[in-house]
Amino acid sequence: MLQHTIRSVFMNLALLGSFAQAAAAATQWQDHAAIRAAAQQFLDSYIDSQQLGRSEVTLGTLDPRLRLKACAAPLEASMPAGGRSLGNTTVAVRCKDPGGWKILVSARIDVFGPVVVARYPLARGSVIQAQDLELVERNLSHLPYGYYGATQPVAGLLAKRTIAAASVITPPMLQAPNLVKRGERVSVIAERGPLQIRTSGKALRDGKSGDLVQIRADGSQRVIDGRVVGQGVVKVTL
Repeated sequence: MLQHTIRSVFMNLALLGSFAQAAAAATQWQDHAAIRAAAQQFLDSYIDSQQLGRSEVTLGTLDPRLRLKACAAPLEASMPAGGRSLGNTTVAVRCKDPGGWKILVSARIDVFGPVVVARYPLARGSVIQAQDLELVERNLSHLPYGYYGATQPVAGLLAKRTIAAASVITPPMLQAPNLVKRGERVSVIAERGPLQIRTSGKALRDGKSGDLVQIRADGSQRVIDGRVVGQGVVKVTL
């Protein structure tokens, strides 16, 4: 009976020793949950500071085989150089202990906001009107070719191609209209310091707002360069 008791005591001591060794081994490795918490906290603060609107953050998983030395200092997280604020990105989590470590945690940032879409089908070459457009909420990370957050910059532009109803309007879909057309008569404003002279001429090429076009001036028949500043109006600096 005594031998059985002694044997039980030794077995319990051995078991306690195993538990102690396991606990010691566990404490020498960094808790993965703490790494993810640091990354999550950083991304939440980053999104708030950027005022990106309604957002959702999804963190990637860490390899369960990953072993990093437990960090005594508070973990620090940051956006690495080239990190994206939309879509798939990474967060750098760093241990500042001597001989510490750094790990990149994968993440995804989805931001939702109002974007301009076509209310009706728009034909190629048509002038887009405000009533042709509406604002709807979309996931901005799914719009790699850009978008418009207001209808005002879109109204008055031309559709470069046919645009289906409910399509998100992107900059490559649009072009500015020609304010000056080749062969048409235009008003020419010639400026030299405070002096301004108004005359007329014939446009030798099409031009959008801000384009430099050639004009054949009436009377002298000289060909001069001018910049398009309005519908049928070109400004020349003497």
